[in-house]
Amino acid sequence: MASTTAFFTGLSGLIANARRLDVIGNNIANVNTTSFKSNRMSFAPNFSRNFSLGTAPGANTGGTNPGQVGLGVGIAGTQRSFTNGAIGATGVSTDVAIEGDGFFIVDIAGSRYFTRDGEFLRSPDNDLVTKTGAKVMGYGIDDSFNIVEGNLVELNVPLGTLTLAEATQNVTFNGNLNASGTVGSTGSVHTSRAFYSDALGTTPIDGTEDLTATDIYVADGSGGFTLAFDSSVNPKIITVSGIEKGGKDLGDHTFAFSATAVAGADAFGTTMNDYVAWLEDVLGLDSTAVGDSSDLGGGIAISAGGEIVITGNEGTVQELGIETGDMTVGDFGTGVAQPFVMSQTGDPDGESVRTSFVVYDSLGTPLTIDVSLVLQATTDSGGTSWQFIAESNDSPVDARVLGMGELVFDANGRFVSASSDTFAIRRENGATDPLNVTMNFTDGTNAVSSLTDTTSNIAAVFQDGSAIGTLSNFSIGTDGILSGSFTNGLTRTIGQIALAKFTNPAGLVDAGNNYFQVGPNSGTALITAAQQFGTGRLVGGALELSNVDLSQEFINMILASTGYSAASRVITTTDELINQLLTIGR
Repeated sequence: MASTTAFFTGLSGLIANARRLDVIGNNIANVNTTSFKSNRMSFAPNFSRNFSLGTAPGANTGGTNPGQVGLGVGIAGTQRSFTNGAIGATGVSTDVAIEGDGFFIVDIAGSRYFTRDGEFLRSPDNDLVTKTGAKVMGYGIDDSFNIVEGNLVELNVPLGTLTLAEATQNVTFNGNLNASGTVGSTGSVHTSRAFYSDALGTTPIDGTEDLTATDIYVADGSGGFTLAFDSSVNPKIITVSGIEKGGKDLGDHTFAFSATAVAGADAFGTTMNDYVAWLEDVLGLDSTAVGDSSDLGGGIAISAGGEIVITGNEGTVQELGIETGDMTVGDFGTGVAQPFVMSQTGDPDGESVRTSFVVYDSLGTPLTIDVSLVLQATTDSGGTSWQFIAESNDSPVDARVLGMGELVFDANGRFVSASSDTFAIRRENGATDPLNVTMNFTDGTNAVSSLTDTTSNIAAVFQDGSAIGTLSNFSIGTDGILSGSFTNGLTRTIGQIALAKFTNPAGLVDAGNNYFQVGPNSGTALITAAQQFGTGRLVGGALELSNVDLSQEFINMILASTGYSAASRVITTTDELINQLLTIGR
């Protein structure tokens, strides 16, 4: 006899296979959805109707099995596959794919979601966001561009707005210093006409006279004497301009003969000795003993005859070019505008070389540095000694010399040591003060030697530090670190993408738009960085494709269609049996 139960059994088959077709259709529809994860449906039989639970075997008989009739099929659940999809390169800097089990973490209106879709964009506020506007979360940076782990923040990529400058700390040199050159023994010598403290020229100055209270006279070159400094005119401002050192202009400087500071003057003093000491700093003259052999012998002295004698530093590249018109008095009263009538009375010697390079302070201000090296000694046992002197016109004070040291080379011309390899330059512009720079004269293949050659040659081949630059581009590394490139050539870390790992990712709840939420069976999210705890590595400029297997989906669709047809046949067969039963009753 036909049973209506078969109707419901067949109906359960129709419903189950129809739902399976829904899942298959959703997979096929998302075959081109970025990082889509395919789903599958699992079936399970419904409860059975029991006619007998069976009997146990007896002494003379065997047992019987249960008598049960199934009541159809039910949907046991769905299982999402989180196997990795293929990686497709896009070349877009904001695109990123995950090779592993991790999830990106995004924020939507204060709620946390997880996704595998790395098709990110930059918002008008420079935030890194998803296509639907969710903000990508990660680790930020401190003021020194170091990653700050442990606290998730919204990632920001401020292209075109973030600026950066870096102070120079190291300069590396390369070249050769001619070991067969002449050892320096004297610098250029410039002598002024004699100055006197009386109009008859009987008392040469010794430098201690107070020029704000005493008239000073100068020889006129014809046997007479002229008033040079009028004591009734105070202050008397001397402008030094046009003096050259090794052919390079040393800039403009001012000194006031005054007992107090004068606006517009770099320095002040009342005696010629004060002026001479200041001028030594302006010209960068030095006679300090450096190392075992070095002493450039530069300086300014007032001779017994009242002449101002300017002796330059040893070395041909340190030769001074001083003309009478290079030192003038502003308001000279009845004196003369150019009292320092100079003549060169000696030429410099000594093998030497000079190089110039640019360093930067912490604000990115460029500063030009001149480094000169002068041969100071050769030894019987072999080897040479050279003194370097670092100078700059960009020092905010009149002291031109920044640092000095002695370089020693052995008999094979190889660098041995440096008595000092650093210099410091004052900063008064708000930058870190002072700016300390280390000079490297031997650094791998970049090493200064001292071998016989026709001339000496040296150059700065590397320096760190940079002027101001603007963030112009960025890339995403395998560890999720966002590396920003600045227009000044610097590269800095600007953030790091964080990833989440779940014990059971199949337990996540699909929230639509490729987002997932924590589910009761997913476990809690482990927040970490890429390449940690199995999260996998990131691939910048690429996207993860859908993991839908079309061939498998078509097979599943055929099986679902077949199951649906078979279940419908159960219903039609049951209907025929019932109709036959009703025919008997007629």
